[in-house]
Amino acid sequence: MGRMHIPSSASSSPARNPRRELGLLANARKHKHSFIQFAAMTGILLLSLRSLGQKYRIHDLLEDTSALREERESLADRMSNIKRDLRREASLDSTGLLASRLRLLFGDEE
Repeated sequence: MGRMHIPSSASSSPARNPRRELGLLANARKHKHSFIQFAAMTGILLLSLRSLGQKYRIHDLLEDTSALREERESLADRMSNIKRDLRREASLDSTGLLASRLRLLFGDEE
């Protein structure tokens, strides 16, 4: 049977054949299309990850906005209840000094 002939360049060691040792730039030039495609896909992947992170950040900010709105409404209700109770207490004062002072503090025109 026939013996396979191994070319001498395939059996030579990398130290003897400097053409086998391609640098990064030489390899990129050799496979230019694949290198450009890899760079583009990497860029798209990174942009997608950033976009996904921004999507979740927006979601969190919307939740925070909703919670702050509810808290603001709760505080406004508490303030109006406190004002109402203070006015009621002031109305019980026969001199009217407390009621006039509260009107000044609250900016009422009553």
